[in-house]
Amino acid sequence: MSESKQPSVLFVCVHNAGRSQMAAAFLTHLSEGRVEVRSAGSAPADAVNPAAVQAMAEAGIDLSAETPKVLTVEAVRASDVVITMGCGDTCPVLPGKRYLDWKLDDPAGQGVEAVWPIRDEIEGRVRGLLAELGIEAA
Repeated sequence: MSESKQPSVLFVCVHNAGRSQMAAAFLTHLSEGRVEVRSAGSAPADAVNPAAVQAMAEAGIDLSAETPKVLTVEAVRASDVVITMGCGDTCPVLPGKRYLDWKLDDPAGQGVEAVWPIRDEIEGRVRGLLAELGIEAA
């Protein structure tokens, strides 16, 4: 565990503009600060996917101020759990970390209607992760 004694989770996808942003936002919201949350991308986009922002707003979570961040070894090192979402072999693998790979459709270039099922699947997986971590979802 990290020095904060809270579990820490890093979500990684290629552009850090859709899936990883939605997952981080759900985990932040549902854990109510009981989990340290990070997200990053192996090749970050210039902005978060507008369809993801809209889909999350419809779920009551504001992503409009978020920006894609570059994946660093430091972010992996500071995290207990690293969840990849289609970033392949570009994610650094460090000993002592728990790695999960969530196979999810990529919302890039999709309209909000196509993002809804991806958003809902991410929320379900985040709720499952919280249960595994022994943290009750809000």
